[in-house]
Amino acid sequence: MEIVLNSYGAKLSINNGAFMLNNSTGSHRIPVKDVDSILVAKSAVLTSDALILAIENDIRVTLIDKGGNVMGCVWSHKYGSISTIRKGQLIFTASQDAVEWIKKVIIQKMQNQLALLLMLQVDTGQKELTMQEAGNKISKLIAKVDALEGFTVREIANNLRAYEGNASKEYFRALNRFIPEKYRFKERSQHPATDVANAMLNYGYGILYGKIENALIRCGIDPYIGILHRDEYGRPVLSYDVIELYRVWIDYIVYSLLAQNVVTDDYYSTDERGAVWLEALGRRVIIQSVNDYLAENESIKGITRSRDTHIFLYTQKFAQQLKHY
Repeated sequence: MEIVLNSYGAKLSINNGAFMLNNSTGSHRIPVKDVDSILVAKSAVLTSDALILAIENDIRVTLIDKGGNVMGCVWSHKYGSISTIRKGQLIFTASQDAVEWIKKVIIQKMQNQLALLLMLQVDTGQKELTMQEAGNKISKLIAKVDALEGFTVREIANNLRAYEGNASKEYFRALNRFIPEKYRFKERSQHPATDVANAMLNYGYGILYGKIENALIRCGIDPYIGILHRDEYGRPVLSYDVIELYRVWIDYIVYSLLAQNVVTDDYYSTDERGAVWLEALGRRVIIQSVNDYLAENESIKGITRSRDTHIFLYTQKFAQQLKHY
């Protein structure tokens, strides 16, 4: 399970070798063996004893801001980057193999977008021209990405970003048609969101970033050495590359919540600038929904595992590949 400290005054300490969570619902004693990760938002308290207990038991601790963005992670020193993997990672990043790798990642992202739109069309019975046009445009952009050639990622980066950006615009324009009208948005907005749908997407992506960064670190990969996203100093840019394979999971979760009309005014607030932020209830629902979805089994390439495990298996396989450079 994941312990979540996302409300003002929430505190995590220890009691007789177990975690002790104190929040608005009362006091809860949680055995260490039941905890996989700890998520800490602003205005919460995590004692040093609880932090040390987490480190000793390989429990990931992630600190996030009010938008769900990962501000930092705490993990055991034994997960430091393995030298053979890191050397291979540096060589791989500058190689032509990295070109093919990032092309596959972006193509998979676009194919996932197409698959979700098709699934929603079947489920809802919508067959609008907008959907067909979006599908056709994304398919053409996939072909353009596949045709890109270069010896290094830098040579194709501008075109790749342009194709990816255009595909995302078409995708979200079409996805928006499936969302109840009161939640529809004009465009994707980040840093900050300007509507509740985008606030939920941003928060969900933030949670997923943290899980991917953790998987990379556990496999000995340096998350700060990116392939396409490589110009943001001090940020885990490889997580930004790998997340493209799994973003659609968050899209589906947010769509499902909006389609069920479960979102109320208590989920979010709007500040004086028009920025929309999730409140404690909204954050709690998103966190729980993401954790539940990632815990479900899914078959990928003939292997049935939880979605969370699929992320780890992917990074594990990637780490083994990097050893050969």
